[in-house]
Amino acid sequence: MIVSASYRTDIPAFYGDWFRRRLAAGFCQVANPYGGPPSTVALTPEAVEGFVFWTRNAAPFTEALAEVAQRAIPFVVHVTITGYSRALETSVTDSKRSIETLRMLANLYGRRVCVWRYDPVLLTSLTPPDWHRETFARLAAALAGAVDEVVLSFAQIYAKTARNTATAAARHGFTWEDPAAEVKRTLLADLAAIAADHGLAPTLCAQPDLLASDLIPVPALTPAQCIDAARLSDVAGRPITAKTKGNRLGCLCTESRDIGAYDTCPHGCVYCYAVRASAAAKHAYRAHDPVAPALAPVRPTQAADRKS
Repeated sequence: MIVSASYRTDIPAFYGDWFRRRLAAGFCQVANPYGGPPSTVALTPEAVEGFVFWTRNAAPFTEALAEVAQRAIPFVVHVTITGYSRALETSVTDSKRSIETLRMLANLYGRRVCVWRYDPVLLTSLTPPDWHRETFARLAAALAGAVDEVVLSFAQIYAKTARNTATAAARHGFTWEDPAAEVKRTLLADLAAIAADHGLAPTLCAQPDLLASDLIPVPALTPAQCIDAARLSDVAGRPITAKTKGNRLGCLCTESRDIGAYDTCPHGCVYCYAVRASAAAKHAYRAHDPVAPALAPVRPTQAADRKS
């Protein structure tokens, strides 16, 4: 079993103490976001074939990663670095610090351990296409040699995403848009070319309709497999096999169990699909019990409003 920790929240940045306690206990409980009783997920070396961690800030998690390594469990760390302003990412660590931490992890554990995520791409008056081209090129140059893949995607505009982004736009005085597919493909083609120039394989997360068109081919861009048994096999030095079982249309991830909880990440990113409201996520973070078997309980209405 591959364990994902977590695309529902940022465990490395905010819940490392809880994770280390659960690793020592050998299990955790996971609330069902659709309702019903929690499930139990074993976290022992015998049960876990590998971990996939997702974060905006891996620095607080270095001791936890060392403990995972001591147990001889392979892991991959997806680190999102976009360079967006505080108007879009209220509490995200500075990109320079994130790059330093990512390079440190690559030096400790190897280049295949780290994956850079430049997603989601959000077009605003603060971040127009040329801003993305310039920022992406700067970040790619800084990360060259430490990673071999960059995962791209455009923001998925759910109802809560539109609401939160519009609120931030009114507060900070910017405009934003969800552009036409051809605009997205044009920018993705440019970013993919920049990535390839820096020795990075550009991949696209669960948006197959943006891979190419008759007018704008994107030859360097391939579908992402964010939870990737082949990459974990390279890290482990032994084969890890698991079937592909995506989480949504176009997702090619290997089957896994996620141990996080929605509405618990206090980073304050306006485009986040996993948080309904920043205030609620901050409250959940303050109320978190690091000794509890589950990261957070499920709200009774969560199943109905995950994308509202």
